[in-house]
Amino acid sequence: MKSLLRDAWDRFLLLFPLVSMGLLALGTYWLVRSTPPSTGAVAARAVVHEPDYFMNEFSVKTFDASGRVKTEVSGFMARHYPDTQWLEIEGVRVRSFDEHGRVTTATAQRGLTNEDASEVQLMGNAVVVRQADLGSMRPALPRVEYRSDFLHAFLNTERVQSHKPVELIRGNDRFTADRLEFDNVEQILQLSGRVRGTLSPVVK
Repeated sequence: MKSLLRDAWDRFLLLFPLVSMGLLALGTYWLVRSTPPSTGAVAARAVVHEPDYFMNEFSVKTFDASGRVKTEVSGFMARHYPDTQWLEIEGVRVRSFDEHGRVTTATAQRGLTNEDASEVQLMGNAVVVRQADLGSMRPALPRVEYRSDFLHAFLNTERVQSHKPVELIRGNDRFTADRLEFDNVEQILQLSGRVRGTLSPVVK
């Protein structure tokens, strides 16, 4: 009887490592099957409206393909927001040059501008001025000035609009209105709300 028990024990000891490996393999297989599949991508960090850098007493210039200055934006202080790629500027000043070299300037207490300064939102004592063009090779264009608490200027397309009361001075003519949309390229002026105007006679 003791001999039979000893033989059975010896066989158990011989088979124990094999049985243990089999149980370990079955357990690993069960864990793999039970684990939920990976999504394969880590959730992106939520983008928040917070500045990623600041500039003080700065001036930024952009250039056209020929190397000429296209726009120059300066101010007291600026904050860049990565979620919108816009600059928020205190004491904003903008100078923009078109293909003929005509200059348009814009100033305000505060401003927002996109990366290439082709679009500028001006807030607080906003003034946009396009200087007169008296070039002999082109029709003369009078000086144009816009004043409002808010102006939205599209410098590349020479458009200005505002949803707040605005004053427009074009040459010797003066207009006031509650809202304005002006396309300088197409020479289309739209004034709405309470509109008043003073037209000066053309002196030849």
